[in-house]
Amino acid sequence: MNFNSKNPFLSNKRFSSNAVSKAEEVHQAQIIDYNQEMTLSGTINKTAILFLLLCGAAMVTWWMADNQMNPLPIAIGGAIIGLILVVISAFKPQYSPYLAPGYAIFEGLFIGGISAIFEIKYPGIVVNAVGATLVTFLVCLGLYKFRIVKVTEQFKSVVIAATLAIATYYLISWVISMFSSWTPVHHGNSLMSIGISVFVIIIAALNLFLDFDQIEKGVQERMPKFMEWYGAMGLIITLVWLYIEFIRLLSKLSSKD
Repeated sequence: MNFNSKNPFLSNKRFSSNAVSKAEEVHQAQIIDYNQEMTLSGTINKTAILFLLLCGAAMVTWWMADNQMNPLPIAIGGAIIGLILVVISAFKPQYSPYLAPGYAIFEGLFIGGISAIFEIKYPGIVVNAVGATLVTFLVCLGLYKFRIVKVTEQFKSVVIAATLAIATYYLISWVISMFSSWTPVHHGNSLMSIGISVFVIIIAALNLFLDFDQIEKGVQERMPKFMEWYGAMGLIITLVWLYIEFIRLLSKLSSKD
């Protein structure tokens, strides 16, 4: 069964029952205690835990900015360490119960710092971005739950291709801007820049469907218990991406006023 996803975390072959390691195969072959299997409720609970850890850590760098301290060093450090933890967990999902909480904390430091900076310049933008992210999540969850949107192989292919195109564009733009005075098209508040942000938000939202689908299939395939943390971490990664894109879009719209 194919478990491809745009989410670079959930797309890891570790989420495929055909690519489970030897130890995991033994686990599946000798299942006696169903408490050792991945469950939907367990994944939901762990997603909630990671979300709370992320919010708690975000309050630290937000507090720093609110008290005239520079949150950027900690925020940037959090982003780097968070990325490292994601990479490690992608190759070693069995360590997700330890890596996922760490990711949520360090990514929270990044989110809090960035949010505080945007809030200072555009008052009220964080509440709007959080609200937009939450509404998008709930709408996508409802559409998936009631099978209004079905995750087919063609759907996966389109979303994955679009996401890879976005990631490639961002990477190339970042590298070129580092060594030249060129300003990427998605910067600024032009109509094209706003249009790009809207497109990226749509693709990020579509990735939620892929994440829901993979978590559901992971439960059906009776993956090991630690995959609950792995799946929860992947979902948080997508939500963080969606939030960042919303706050960027709102900042562009606010700067046009």
